[in-house]
Amino acid sequence: MPRSDDTDATTGLPTLPLHRLGFDSPGPPRQVDLPDGTRAWLVSRYEDVRKVLTDTRFGRAGLHTPDAPPLTADAGLVGSLDLMFNQDGEDHLRLRRSLRRAFTPRAVARWRPWIAAIVEQRLDELAAGSPPVDLVAAFTLPLPVEVISRLMGLDTPARQRLRHWTQYAFSDGSHPEEEMESALAEFAAFGAALLAERRNAPGDDLTSVLVRAADEEGGILEGQLIDLVCGLVVGGHDSTMTMLGNALLYLLGERPESWARLGEDERAAEAVAERLLHLVPLGDDRGTARHAAADTEVGGVTIPAGSVVLADCGMANRDPDVFPPRPFDDLFAPLAAPTLSFGAGPHYCLGAWLARLELQLSLHRLAARFPGLRLARPADEIEWRRGTTSRSPQRITVTW
Repeated sequence: MPRSDDTDATTGLPTLPLHRLGFDSPGPPRQVDLPDGTRAWLVSRYEDVRKVLTDTRFGRAGLHTPDAPPLTADAGLVGSLDLMFNQDGEDHLRLRRSLRRAFTPRAVARWRPWIAAIVEQRLDELAAGSPPVDLVAAFTLPLPVEVISRLMGLDTPARQRLRHWTQYAFSDGSHPEEEMESALAEFAAFGAALLAERRNAPGDDLTSVLVRAADEEGGILEGQLIDLVCGLVVGGHDSTMTMLGNALLYLLGERPESWARLGEDERAAEAVAERLLHLVPLGDDRGTARHAAADTEVGGVTIPAGSVVLADCGMANRDPDVFPPRPFDDLFAPLAAPTLSFGAGPHYCLGAWLARLELQLSLHRLAARFPGLRLARPADEIEWRRGTTSRSPQRITVTW
């Protein structure tokens, strides 16, 4: 769980880069109070978190019943009952089957050439400019936007609206209600129009694949399809932008001695990418919530039916019984166990292999093309992007 010294005492806003957040030591399941007052069970040890994420008695749908306690993190698109992430059982499997084959490691590997070409194009434009340059505006944002736009078959106007829709889709609950409703209605209308367009004129993009798979699967409601498309559009670029920005801030600000090796050795870049995905969270909300459908023993403790359970993947990824006590020491060492950063079990992140590929390619090629890349402003002067459930630098000013 977050420590009090991670936030400003007056504003409650985060003050530390995400790689510096302090984590308590994991222990047996215990009861805690969430920021909105909800009483929940905190599960923090690696094996205990894996159990919660893989055991079907812990689901998402139960969090959204009429009598369930409100969870402030579930604002925007994240709180939609039609979203695949908020469904369990056959409803969830039906949606997941429509996409699963598109995101296998083998399928993502086939995308590598054109993703690599987009990376090189962004680097060519970066090299054509004069330092200092804002790396967020020049690289970490446009790269994943271009990748997801090509995957989903988005036109230029849709690309230009992505960041606007994302801040409401992944809102942390701080946006005015009317503003939220208007933005999400516009986003849903976009998703519906995109689906209708692909039904009339299918192509080789992922939206067309989804339409065909949904027709073959049957039983998928239009609202579920719309939320699935919208979730892919915003989630497919925001998480990569966030991971890449936070990774570069850490590497350039605190591990500059590692930078040259990333450019010289692609395998080394893969190892570093995996370790940073493992250790640097997407935001300050450290747990993924589940609902206990039945009394279930976890780590020697019985969690009662009806409980809200918070599986803290950040703490689990630092469990000293599984991982070394100083996890940032050797960035190039393989992980001792699979990371939980992408979850586990039925709700394991479908985009995990795409996110890995984008981060690995970006770190390797950026370091190869710009071996002298360095921060032009101190890391502690960073302004943070706020208002959403993820957090990353607004700007990363670099020179070379």
